[in-house]
Amino acid sequence: MPPIPLDRRGFSRAALASLAVTLAGPALARPAPVKARNVVLVHGLFADGSSWSEVIPLLQDRGLNVTSVQNPLTSLPDAVAEATRVLDRQDGPTVLAGHSFSGMIVTEAGMHPNVSSLVYVAARAPDAGEDYAALAAKYPTSLASAGIVYDGDEGRLGETAFLRDFAGDLPPRKAKALFAVQQPFHKLLLTGRTTQAAWRSKPSWYAVSTEDRTINPDLERFMAKRMGATTIELRSSHVSLISHPQAIARLILEAAGQV
Repeated sequence: MPPIPLDRRGFSRAALASLAVTLAGPALARPAPVKARNVVLVHGLFADGSSWSEVIPLLQDRGLNVTSVQNPLTSLPDAVAEATRVLDRQDGPTVLAGHSFSGMIVTEAGMHPNVSSLVYVAARAPDAGEDYAALAAKYPTSLASAGIVYDGDEGRLGETAFLRDFAGDLPPRKAKALFAVQQPFHKLLLTGRTTQAAWRSKPSWYAVSTEDRTINPDLERFMAKRMGATTIELRSSHVSLISHPQAIARLILEAAGQV
C-alpha cells in the first residue's frame, strides 16, 4: 500500500523540528501490538465525530475500516457504552484512539476484547479510580477552562476561547466551522471516574501537543510517561488531529501494526 504523503506544514516539518519521537519512561509489561484492520475514533469535549475528518481518509487510503463514534457527552458510563457498542461491531483486532476528554473513554472501554492497542491524542489518561481533576490541579490551569460557558447543566466553549485556546493553530475559517458543530456537554460527564485502566495491559501510543492551551503539555507528558507509551511531540494546539493529520494517522498506523 502507498505511504501517507508528508506535507511540509504537517508531519515532515514536525519530524525535523518538533516531532520528537521518544519512548517515554519504562514500558509496562504488555504484549506487542497485533496487526489490526479496524480503527475506532472517539472525540472529546467541544467537538463531535467530524473532528477526525482529516485523519479518516488517510487511514481509509491504507485499507483500514474506520468508525468515528458520536460521544453523547452526557455521562462517562453513557459515553463508554456508546464506544462499546461500536467496538462490538468490529470483526477483529481494533485500534481505539481518543482525543482530549475521550482518553477517559479509551482508558475504560479499551478493555474490550476487540481492542488490540490504544492511541491518545492530547488526551486524558487516568489510572483506575483516579480523580483526574485532582491530577490536573497539580499543573497550571489551562487557559481554555476559563472560556467555558454554562447554560444550566450544559457547558460549551465560548467562541473567543475556542478560536484562541482550543484550535489556535488552525486557519480562522476552519476553526469557526469547527466551532459551529461544537456539541454541549453535561456537567455530570466531568464527575465520572474510570474503573479500570486499559493502558496497563495494552500497547499504547500518545501524541503530546506542545502548544496546548486546553490540557497542560507537561500533564500530557506525565500521563504518557506513566503509561510507558510510545510518544511523539507535535508543535500543535489541542487539535493536532486537524492541524497535523499525517502525524496522527501515522501514529495510529503504528498502533495497528501497519508501519
